[in-house]
Amino acid sequence: MEEKRKHKRLELDVRIELERLDEDGVTTLKYVQVDVTDISRSGLGFKAGKMLDVGTYYDTKIQIWTKEIVDAVVQIVRRDESPDGRFRYGGSFIGMTDTDALKIDIYQIFNDI
Repeated sequence: MEEKRKHKRLELDVRIELERLDEDGVTTLKYVQVDVTDISRSGLGFKAGKMLDVGTYYDTKIQIWTKEIVDAVVQIVRRDESPDGRFRYGGSFIGMTDTDALKIDIYQIFNDI
């Protein structure tokens, strides 16, 4: 199967909190705890016990390997149900500063060496 991703995924095992954004980009104070499984410059994979709708947006802060915090807005682009009743998600970063994206790039470079 051909790899369609522009950016290589890196394993990351952290728990984060997603904060739901409504249509106006205003938070609706709906939080959900999820377990991140991997991250790349363009998005992340995670698991959650709660069903989230594809196409919805969430604001989050992700602690990366260097213990730095990356702020991002994530759009849910994929959802699969696991046999254990949990859900696996794919999310695309639609809002992230260049500085935060660079932190992921730099780790990727060192990880490849």
